Amino acid sequence: MIIVLKPDTNEKDVKELVNKVESFGLVAHVSKGEETTVIGMVGDVTKVDPKQLEVSPVVDHVMRVSEPYKLANRAFHPEDSIIDVSGVKVGGDHLALIAGPCSVESKEQVIAIAREAKAAGANMLRGGAFKPRTSPYAFQGMGTAGLDILVAAKKETGLPIVSELMSADYIDEFNEKVDLVQIGARNMQNFDLLKEVGRRCTKPILLKRGLSATYEEWIMSAEYIMASGNPNVILCERGIRTFESYTRNTLDLQAIPVIKRLTHLPIIIDPSHAGGKWWLVEPMAKAAVAAGCDGLMIEVHNDPEHALCDGPQSLKPKKYTELLRQVKGIGEIVGKHVQ
Repeated sequence: MIIVLKPDTNEKDVKELVNKVESFGLVAHVSKGEETTVIGMVGDVTKVDPKQLEVSPVVDHVMRVSEPYKLANRAFHPEDSIIDVSGVKVGGDHLALIAGPCSVESKEQVIAIAREAKAAGANMLRGGAFKPRTSPYAFQGMGTAGLDILVAAKKETGLPIVSELMSADYIDEFNEKVDLVQIGARNMQNFDLLKEVGRRCTKPILLKRGLSATYEEWIMSAEYIMASGNPNVILCERGIRTFESYTRNTLDLQAIPVIKRLTHLPIIIDPSHAGGKWWLVEPMAKAAVAAGCDGLMIEVHNDPEHALCDGPQSLKPKKYTELLRQVKGIGEIVGKHVQ
């Protein structure tokens, strides 16, 4: 249930309504936009009569939310959320450009790629220190040593770090070293991990869509994080599993307008994991920006032929530089700019 307040409602009136909501045993979440303030009520609202709230002279109307997600709901927060990742804005009219290797292989490799990615126009550096792999015999990442290499690359270039968290055991370390904490597709419905991330993680979260997850399941996973205390969630579409076997996954570009209609959360597109082929990255990235996404996460490697992970879907720095030149032009047309 959501209370929509009249324009120019003062802080005292808002506080009185929050106290009234809490007297029902509910949790009140206040969202202030440029023109409208709304109060979201979370909990068992079945015992609340909307008329009890509508009698207030500052209440415009009260509405019930039929969707099971509340905090992520567009109705609760009518304006786009803009998430600050160590100075880089994600959402609104900002375009986040995340680039880097699938996995951290060496200090020299990551710093070299980070320099070229930044020169091309990237504003965040991605790199896997902990790698979830289908085969137990595949390269699993460098772990903590990999995070330290990313920190060194950030010191060298100033680019905020994006890396995947696989276990709650490392949350404190990620809070210290990582700027945007990624929850991978395979952990999208690891609800214990999501709750811990919500409770303990002080950094924004990048939540990837599961391999076969519906929009509602994906949004509900974001709701787990937000309900546990961390409101700074960015969604990432990385392709879903369909009957088609020619590509690694099928990129769902419809997710962009759907997510923007249903939620206020930013959505980033990962065309690298979607297609699994480097030559698919460019057309899908451009299509995603044209469709209104809030950012791109693209794998860039200076020697993809010898990469320890996902070389076939990685762009070389020269290709990435040319892609960003075109992407920025498309972004300007649809009202997105690079910080």
